[in-house]
Amino acid sequence: MAAPPVTQTLEENTAVLTLNQPPVNALSHNLLDALESAVEETRQNDEVRSVVLASAIPEYFVAGADIKELNAITSQGEGQAYAERGQAILQKIENARKPFIAAVEGYCLGGGTELVLACHLKVAGAHARFGLPEVNLGLMPGFGGTQRLTQQIGLARALGLMLTGKQVTAREACDFGLIDQVVKTGSALDTALSFARQIQTKSALSIAKILEAVYQDLSTPLAQRYQKEAEAFGSQFETEDAKEGLKAFLEKRMPQFKGK
Repeated sequence: MAAPPVTQTLEENTAVLTLNQPPVNALSHNLLDALESAVEETRQNDEVRSVVLASAIPEYFVAGADIKELNAITSQGEGQAYAERGQAILQKIENARKPFIAAVEGYCLGGGTELVLACHLKVAGAHARFGLPEVNLGLMPGFGGTQRLTQQIGLARALGLMLTGKQVTAREACDFGLIDQVVKTGSALDTALSFARQIQTKSALSIAKILEAVYQDLSTPLAQRYQKEAEAFGSQFETEDAKEGLKAFLEKRMPQFKGK
């Protein structure tokens, strides 16, 4: 019996979602269905404080879309529906109020790079490669890549990657701001779990409020976004975690947060 395309394990309070659809983790309908189900489950599980995305295939995080499935699309409506499906899944990751951390090893192209862009923290092994090569197929990124890449690394660099379809190394991706840290090949998952453990020592309420403030709708006027940040900041003073955190600092001890 074949292994499921996405497996989930719980390490302390971190859910590890491992993509496993050989040979290259192409984002087929089957893998997207499994990913969406796993993401939704972790979002709803109060025991989960953070989520790590990894691959069971050392040479590939995600190689991109399933080209055979793309080749079967024959109309604008079908293509648009495919893109909107992918966008919706990635928005569930980006809009989560618990951090999603990408642990990337190997090739991470097309929809794989778009998936990583939706995560809140990104770690990559030294041999990882990133790119949006859709233009080589006569296509363009459709899972939010045109928007997230431009926001995260700037217009000039984003256009350079998308218009040429070229791949970049993990180090280049880090220098661009596409990922946060480059580590020794094979160490991305351990580093991502280390990030998760650090986050778990903090207040879950504070983490959620930070993510909510950062990922506000950028079309909202800046003054309103500042106002929402101030409201979120003020609301925390009525939480047990804030009272505990301040008291622990004054008492020179580690806080014991309860997520209340």
